[in-house]
Amino acid sequence: CSFQWQMTEGNGLTEHSAVQSEAPAGSAAEEKPSTEMENGDRSASVPAEDAADPETEEFVHPEGGWGWVVMLAAMWCNGSVFGIQNAFGILFVSLLRDFGSENDEDLRFRTAWVGSLSMGMIFFCSPIVSVFTDLLGCRITAVGGSAVGLVGLLASSFVTSLAPLYFTYGIVFACGCSFAYQPSLVILGHYFKKRLGLVNGIVTAGSSLFTITMPFVLSGLLEKVGRQNTMRVLCILMFLLMLASFTYKPLIPTKSKKQTGSRCPRLGQLFNVNIWKSLGYRIWAFGIPAALYGYFVPYVHLMKHVEERFGKDANKEVLLMCIGITSGVGRLIFGRVADYVPGVNKVYLQVSSFLVIGLMSMMIPLCNIFGGLIAVCLLMGLFDGCFICIMAPIAFELVGDNDVSQAIGFLLGLMSVPMTVGPPIAGFLRDRLKSYDLAFYLAGIPPMVGGAVLCLIPWVEARRRKQAQQAQDQEQDVSQKMLDSEKAPGDGDPRTGESVL
Repeated sequence: CSFQWQMTEGNGLTEHSAVQSEAPAGSAAEEKPSTEMENGDRSASVPAEDAADPETEEFVHPEGGWGWVVMLAAMWCNGSVFGIQNAFGILFVSLLRDFGSENDEDLRFRTAWVGSLSMGMIFFCSPIVSVFTDLLGCRITAVGGSAVGLVGLLASSFVTSLAPLYFTYGIVFACGCSFAYQPSLVILGHYFKKRLGLVNGIVTAGSSLFTITMPFVLSGLLEKVGRQNTMRVLCILMFLLMLASFTYKPLIPTKSKKQTGSRCPRLGQLFNVNIWKSLGYRIWAFGIPAALYGYFVPYVHLMKHVEERFGKDANKEVLLMCIGITSGVGRLIFGRVADYVPGVNKVYLQVSSFLVIGLMSMMIPLCNIFGGLIAVCLLMGLFDGCFICIMAPIAFELVGDNDVSQAIGFLLGLMSVPMTVGPPIAGFLRDRLKSYDLAFYLAGIPPMVGGAVLCLIPWVEARRRKQAQQAQDQEQDVSQKMLDSEKAPGDGDPRTGESVL
C-alpha cells in the first residue's frame, strides 16, 4: 500500500516546496536534496521523494489481512478491561466480608469508592493517553499500559486493608487500563475504513461478552480460592492483554519528535489544537457529555428500584443480563449498519440511540409489571450498543486519521465528569423524595437534549465542505488566470515559465 502522510499544523508542506519537487530537470529543485517543512521558528527537512503531492498519493487501508489479528487483540482488550471493571459488584461483596461487615453502611460507602475511582480514572486519563499515543504509537502505549495494569492488579491482591486499594486498584490498575484501552480503538483505523463500523462493533462486543460471563467466573473463583487468589488469576487476563498489544503494528506514522526536527516536540505536537478547529467536533464533544448526565442513571440505580417496586426476591439479575446481551447484539448490528451510512450522517445513529434511551429511562417508573421492565432493558441495551460502537467511526469522519487519537481521548476525558456526577444526583433525589420516579424522569431529559444538539453536526459539516469547495474553485480560477497572463507576452522567452514557477 502506498501512503502519503498529509501533515497538519506545524508539519505541513509549503506550497513552495511542493512546486519545487515537480520542477523540471536541471532546475534549482534538482540540486536541492530535500524540501522544507513549516515548523514555527525553525525548519526541518525531509527527502525530496517524500514530498509528493498529497492529493496524488493516498493511504489505502488493507481492509483485512493482519488487521483481523489486530481486531481480535482489541476485542480481548475491551473484554478484559471492562469485564473486570463491570464485575466489581462481585468483588465489592468480597471486600466487605474481608474488611468488615456487609451491614456496615459507612464501609459500603468507602468500599464503593474503590470501583467508582477505578472506572472514573479510565476515562479521566484519556487525554493524557492520547498524547502518549501520538508520541509513542499505539503499540508501545498499549503494552506499557497493560504492564502497569498488571502490576496494579497484582499489588491489589496482596493488600490487607481497604486504604491501599484506592491507590493500587483505583489509580494504578485503572490508569494501566486506560493506557491499554484507547490505543485499541485508534489502531483499528490503520487497517479498516470501509469495514470500520463492523470491526468496531465486534471489538466493543468483547466487553459485553466478558460482562455476561465474568460474574459467574468470579463468583466461582471467590468461593473456591478467595479474593486474593482471584485477583491473581485476573492478572492472567492482563498478561495476555500485554501480549496481544504487541500485534498493534502501526501503518499510519505517529507525530513523533522525528517529524518535528528537534529533540523535544513542541507544545503544538503534544496537544493537538487542530481538533478544536473543527466546529463539528466541538459540537460532538459538547453534545455527548451533555447526554451522559442522565445516560448512566438506570445502570446504577435500576437494581435498587426493582427491589423497592417488586421486592427483594425479584430476579433483578435477569435485567442486567438482558442489557448485556442486547448491547452486544446492538454493537454488531449497528456497527455493520454504520458502514453503509455515508460520512458524518453516522451521527444520526447516535441521535436515535440517545432518544430511545432517554425515552426508556422515563418509562421505567411506569412499568408496574416485571415483563415491562424486561422489554425496557432489551431496548436500552440494544441502543447502548449502537451509541458505543460508532464513537470511533464518527471521530475518524470529523477529524481524520492523523488527529483521531486525541479526538477520542479528549472526548472520553469529558465523559468522565457526567459519568461521575449523574448517578449521585439521582441518589440524592431518591433520599429526599423516598422514590426513584422523579430521578428516572429527569434522567431521560439529558440524552434527548444531547441528541438534539448532535443533529447540528451533519449540517455544519456539509456547510464546511461547501465553503472549502468554493475556496478551491476560486484558487484554481486565480491560478489559471495567472498562467494565461504569463503565456501571452513570453511565447519566445524560455525563462518566462521558469520565473513563474
